[in-house]
Amino acid sequence: MANALITPSLIAKEALMQLENNLVMANRVHREYKKEFTGGQGDTVSIRRPVKFYTADGATRVNQDVEEKSTSITVDQRKHVSWKFTTQDLTLSVEEYSERYIKPAAITLANTVDRSLMGLYYTAWNSVGTPGTTPASFANVADAAQRLDEMAVMSDGRSMVMNPAAHYAVAGNQLTLDSVGAMGKSAYERASVGYVAGFDTFSTQNVQSHTVGVATGTPLVNGGAQNVTYAAATGATWSQTLNTDGWTNSTTGILKAGDVFTIAGVYAVNPVPGEGSTGKTVMPYLQQFTVLADADSGASTGPAALTISPPIITSGPQQTVGAAPADDAAITVLGTGGTAYPQNMGFHKNAFALVTCPLQMPDGVAFKARESHNGLSIRVVKDYDIDSDEDIIRLDILYGRKAIYPDLACRLWG
Repeated sequence: MANALITPSLIAKEALMQLENNLVMANRVHREYKKEFTGGQGDTVSIRRPVKFYTADGATRVNQDVEEKSTSITVDQRKHVSWKFTTQDLTLSVEEYSERYIKPAAITLANTVDRSLMGLYYTAWNSVGTPGTTPASFANVADAAQRLDEMAVMSDGRSMVMNPAAHYAVAGNQLTLDSVGAMGKSAYERASVGYVAGFDTFSTQNVQSHTVGVATGTPLVNGGAQNVTYAAATGATWSQTLNTDGWTNSTTGILKAGDVFTIAGVYAVNPVPGEGSTGKTVMPYLQQFTVLADADSGASTGPAALTISPPIITSGPQQTVGAAPADDAAITVLGTGGTAYPQNMGFHKNAFALVTCPLQMPDGVAFKARESHNGLSIRVVKDYDIDSDEDIIRLDILYGRKAIYPDLACRLWG
C-alpha cells in the first residue's frame, strides 16, 4: 500500500521535534521570554535586572533607594536550510523523509543555534581552570561549582557544557571515583558523565575557543577612582570604560572581546548584601573582569580604553568590588597572548536566554506550515521552480539570544 503524501504540517512538526532533540546548549537556557514578543525581525523586549537591598539594623526604619536597570533581547538572527527534491520523495514515509532530509536540516539549524549561544561566553567574567590544560577531573568541574556557590548562584538548574576533549577526560576520571557503580559503568560504556558537582553535564562540539589578544607590555590602570555608581553603569551591558596604559605601543587587538583580567588590590565581594550599608563582605580572591569589545593600544605610553564587565561599583546593594583600583595598579591577563583556549561553560539556566518567534506565513504559497512548542518555532515552505522543474523546500527559524545575567555563569578554560 502506497504511503500518503507528506503534508507541510507533518514536515513542520517533524522538523520542530528534530530541532529540539538535537539542541544542547539551547535546551539548558531560559526560553520563556517568547510571550513578550509580538513577532518580526528586529523586535526587542526589555528585561529588568534584579533589585538588591541590604539588611538594616535596629527598630528604626532605614529607607533604601530602589535602583533598577534593564537589558534587552533583540530577535535578529534569521537562519534557514533549503534543499531540492522530487515529487516522488513526498510519497516516502514520514520516518524515511525525516531521515533523508528533515533530520540533517534540523541538526544544522540546531548546531547554528547552539554555537550562537556558546558565543556569548565573552560576557561571563567568572573563570576557573588552567588555560591550556584540558579539564579532566571532578575537581576541575567542582572549581566552577564552587565559584557559582561563592557568587550565590542558585543550585538548581545548573548545567555544564564541555567540548568533547573535556567531556571524555572527565568521564574517564569517573571510573576511579566509582569503578564498579552506576556512574563508572555509564562513564565506561557510554562516555556519559551525568550529574557532577551539582551540574547536569553535556558535551558539544559547539563549545567556542577564545583567542587571547596580543596582551603584551606592562599594563597598568591609568588613573585612580575609576569606579562608577550603579546609576551610571550601562544597564544594557552591565559595563563601564576602564582607562589603562603600559601596553605595547600602537598595537591592534591588544585585547580582544572575551579576554579576562584581574587588577592588583581589587577583590571580589559576596554578591548578597549583608547587614547595614557599610559594604559587602570582601572575598579572598581578585575580581575578574571580561573585555566586551576589541581594544587597540595607542602611541607613546600604550594607552587603551577597555570596555569591561562587571562595572567597578564600590558601594551599595549592587557593589561588585571591595575597593576601586589605584592608579598604576597592575593588570594581569588570563592566558597567553595569541593563544586559543576552549571556553567550557558552567551556568544557571537564567544566565542566558533564547527567544524564537513564529515567522509570518507567505502569501501565494499553498504548501506551508508553522509549528511552535516549548519556546521554539519553525516554519516550512515549499514552492515549485518552473525554470528548473524542481520542487524546493526551506526550513526557517527566527531567534534572538542574550546573556541576561552573566554573573550566573562561569567559564571553565581548557
